[in-house]
Amino acid sequence: METALYLLPVTLGDTPIEKVLPSYNKEIISGIRYFIVEDVRSARRFLKKVDREIDIDALTFYPLNKHTSPEDISGYLKPLMNGASMGVISEAGCPAVADPGADVVAIAQRKKLKVVPLVGPSSIILSVMGSGFNGQSFAFHGYLPIEPGERGKRLKALEQRVYAENQTQLFIETPYRNHKMVEDILQNCRPQTKLCIAANITCEGEYIQTRTVKDWKGHVPDLSKIPCIFLLYK
Repeated sequence: METALYLLPVTLGDTPIEKVLPSYNKEIISGIRYFIVEDVRSARRFLKKVDREIDIDALTFYPLNKHTSPEDISGYLKPLMNGASMGVISEAGCPAVADPGADVVAIAQRKKLKVVPLVGPSSIILSVMGSGFNGQSFAFHGYLPIEPGERGKRLKALEQRVYAENQTQLFIETPYRNHKMVEDILQNCRPQTKLCIAANITCEGEYIQTRTVKDWKGHVPDLSKIPCIFLLYK
């Protein structure tokens, strides 16, 4: 296996590995001893799920989150610079997409180290695929403001981009605030604007439904405590 920084996708929930990840990923993972991870516990669980025979205690984990300093991040790549492959693992989905893993990839690129992204599930791409919205021009905005007034302004601004640029707009919310998000969308967006709610993607109970804002009123399912991604289009 070629020495590189491998970006290792993770299941989006409690989904069988073989359903969403190619066997090639397991081959790569079995050859890596150094991992840069968003959460050490979830990374260890994921690796055991990939291969029960992996000796977790023989591996080295470097935590990478919003509290990690740039100096620490730069130092994490020493094994790679010394010829050992490394892996980057997010808590869910694809590392470096809406994820602090992008910081270490940027450093690897600056140092001209080889970076290899592996195939795996991305809720962003899968939700665009399932929405029926424009897949040639779309933008992901992460979390919107929590304060109601600011959130309302942001939703209207994103909706305006839908009509001005023919661009699909995507964003997420903390699961326990999903219903408040839907309420704010229905309150601030035009009746004819289309909203796609994509929940539990690739997992049991997967739900991907597109309706107009007007048609969603009174028909919103129970979205509490499940990961959702919201998409707006015309």
